[in-house]
Amino acid sequence: MGKIKNKIKKFFKILGPGVITGAADDDPSGIATYTQAGAQFGLGQLWSLLLTLPLMTAIQEASARIGAVTGQGLASVIKKHYGKKIVYFMVFILLIANTVNIGTDLGAMAAATQLIIPAPFFIILLLFTIMILVLEIFTAYRTYQKILKWLALTLLAYPLTVIMLHASWSELLIATFKPQLEWSFMFFFVITGVLGTTISPYIFFWEASEEVENEKLSGRLRAGQLPRISDRFISALRWDNFIGMLFSQFTAWCIVVVAAVVLHQNGLTDVSTAAEAAKSLEPLVNTFPNAGFLAKLIFTCGIVGLGLLAVPVLSGSSAYALSETFNWREGLNLKLKRAHGFYGVITIATLVGLFINFIGLDPIKALVVTAVINGVVSIPLIFIITHIAGREDVMGKYRSGKLSKTLCWLTFLVMLAACVAMFTAMFLN
Repeated sequence: MGKIKNKIKKFFKILGPGVITGAADDDPSGIATYTQAGAQFGLGQLWSLLLTLPLMTAIQEASARIGAVTGQGLASVIKKHYGKKIVYFMVFILLIANTVNIGTDLGAMAAATQLIIPAPFFIILLLFTIMILVLEIFTAYRTYQKILKWLALTLLAYPLTVIMLHASWSELLIATFKPQLEWSFMFFFVITGVLGTTISPYIFFWEASEEVENEKLSGRLRAGQLPRISDRFISALRWDNFIGMLFSQFTAWCIVVVAAVVLHQNGLTDVSTAAEAAKSLEPLVNTFPNAGFLAKLIFTCGIVGLGLLAVPVLSGSSAYALSETFNWREGLNLKLKRAHGFYGVITIATLVGLFINFIGLDPIKALVVTAVINGVVSIPLIFIITHIAGREDVMGKYRSGKLSKTLCWLTFLVMLAACVAMFTAMFLN
């Protein structure tokens, strides 16, 4: 019994940046995009979740390994080896994508909360913004990391709903392993969104920087020195990353299945409101007297929980990138008075995201558009990350092997092909 407990403790001990990143990847933008994919195309895009699992695992592992081996975030490494102009461009497009994503996630949190609390949209929006800023700026990093891990559990609503569905498992397996393509702008628009919300720029920067944060906390990284790492450390990093990405993609698969079975098969093919998206969870509670309200409650908890997880990750990745670019003090382990620039970026990015909601965007549809933007923006970043991770002069003996290189370059080609197909279909239709 003692050995089993030790193994369980050891397992949970390795869980960190990878699991948090995987959970943050299924943010409100992800939930909305996967729901739209299932509602509009049924099981027709389910195969894309299997395709993206090895791709996102590879590019996230490369990002995490770069941070762990160099002891620097992605922006610092890019600046050092590719020059200021390249890093300025990369950080600029990251800031735009992240800020839009913050705005749409905050809007979705407020819209979902209105399903159960009849309060004004902007009051709820403001309260969430203040709550997130206070937690991120004034909570100790170790405590905050634990909070983020627990928030990841809100994703379990969708796997539980899949269990409750009377779906044909043979049909689900066929749809998972057999690609289906439809030549239309909307098909490629949504699938670019699926790829973009899965393989997103902000999680590249976040996971790399969090590996550096953990090295500082554990004493592996000291000022002016390279991190003290071992093969065992890299192995743990890879397991953490793989578990996080597997959890993320399994949940995404469940969201598409639930939307396809509950919404698409019942004629709801265009999800435009939080209430419509919440209907997908009704099978989970259909044995209760007020299933509609309970479904909305569970959906709201999921959106709010993942929003509380994702918005700090988005603003944090922007802060890490900008601070590294301009050599500011950075890190969630630092107090506010020691890292004004870092926390200033977090505050400004979150507030700009707040004000995006005042320009009249539809919160749910804006989430899908945000996912597509991420899909387009990620392409040049994937190219550079793949190149850095394979350089012996940067990574030493921990440079990418053949499998990692193959999967990372394949990720670049798949993302590029999806975007080209989307724009081609747009101009031809």
